[in-house]
Amino acid sequence: MKNVKYNENYSYEDVEAICKFLLEKSHYRPKIGIICGSGLSNLADILQEQEVIAYSDIPNFPTCTVQGHRACLVFGILNDKPVICMQGRFHKYEGYSTSKVALPARLMYLLGVEIMIVTNAAGGINSDYDPGNIMIIKDHINFPGMAGGSVLRGPNDERFGPRFPTMNNVYNDKLRELVKVAAKNCGISNIREGVYCFLGGPSFETVAELRFLKAAGVDAVGMSTVPEVVAAGHCGLKVCGLSLISNKAIMDYDTDDKPNHEEVLDTGKTSCANIQSLVSDLLRLIEV
Repeated sequence: MKNVKYNENYSYEDVEAICKFLLEKSHYRPKIGIICGSGLSNLADILQEQEVIAYSDIPNFPTCTVQGHRACLVFGILNDKPVICMQGRFHKYEGYSTSKVALPARLMYLLGVEIMIVTNAAGGINSDYDPGNIMIIKDHINFPGMAGGSVLRGPNDERFGPRFPTMNNVYNDKLRELVKVAAKNCGISNIREGVYCFLGGPSFETVAELRFLKAAGVDAVGMSTVPEVVAAGHCGLKVCGLSLISNKAIMDYDTDDKPNHEEVLDTGKTSCANIQSLVSDLLRLIEV
């Protein structure tokens, strides 16, 4: 892809400049931010009175290289609350620096966002999970971060947060309970709650890796979300995480089944209405 710059870092001043550009382009001052995962960009369609800004029109802003990510920022209103929604995220497997992957959370923080809702498509490791189920993320395992690949690696800027932030309850317990209430209100019965594991990708996991993750207590696995959550926790944002189970993880050697990105996108299309209803009612319940 042309004009894609991967490795530069973002200082506080760089993020501040992007924030200033967006505040001049939009009259909204959102307190809630949403990041759409693979195949879930339609989530932004439920925003009213939209102001749409393409990533390519934002100075010094990355773009998306993965199918299923529209690469637009959408400002709008949802249940009487101003919201900013990212239609597409940035992944380390695309070659982006940790600083660039952390950018969305830090940008939302400087925009004045207090609550960040992150969504993703994930493979279901828990045998009770089926494609189309929605998992509330209650905790995560950050394998790249545990091996020195944290988005917080490098010099720390105290204006974002402390050198050694805690990750206890980074997926806010009150928000998790509100999701359960919203699911009941919407008649969504296939709601789950579990542990999400972040791996670097872009290759899908081997059978041995999946069996290892299951033994470690992982319920769903994916290639995103956790870097943004760590950056958000560093900034003091409240986080709500939702995983759409896009496929069952293949944990048997004796099969010809193979995971693929197309089934991820297909599940997103068929389950989009449930995600939209759930997030809409969640915002109705949230007080900011």
